[in-house]
Amino acid sequence: MDNQKSEVKKPIRSFRDLDVYQNTYRAMLLVMKNIVPELPDSEKYDLRDQLSRSCKSIPRLVAEGYGKRHQKAGFQKYLDDAIAECNETIVSLEQCKDLYMLHEKEINELIKIYDISGRQLYKLSKAWTNFKRPTS
Repeated sequence: MDNQKSEVKKPIRSFRDLDVYQNTYRAMLLVMKNIVPELPDSEKYDLRDQLSRSCKSIPRLVAEGYGKRHQKAGFQKYLDDAIAECNETIVSLEQCKDLYMLHEKEINELIKIYDISGRQLYKLSKAWTNFKRPTS
């Protein structure tokens, strides 16, 4: 008997079907509910604002880019921007952990999710670049 898991891939009919969208949306909820409210008032216009913006922008960029997937350059730009926002979110989370000793275990898990998501976005970008559309 084969020990490998047999994984059935569901068709992608919407941006909501992309794992990277689902993962970054769930992570954004955790950041906004558990991390951002714990930051001190002194960070209202800096770290709190930046973390809020970057974590919320990733699933938005994936959704918006998916809408432009028929435009190779358009889709690519949104994926590149989403990767940059993943990186920015990672740095902000590290700052929350190191400056304010907030939820170390949870932040480490979130950093892992955003790191994996950045790599997923990169692979999606490469796969899309190499995708050959049928010529009519």
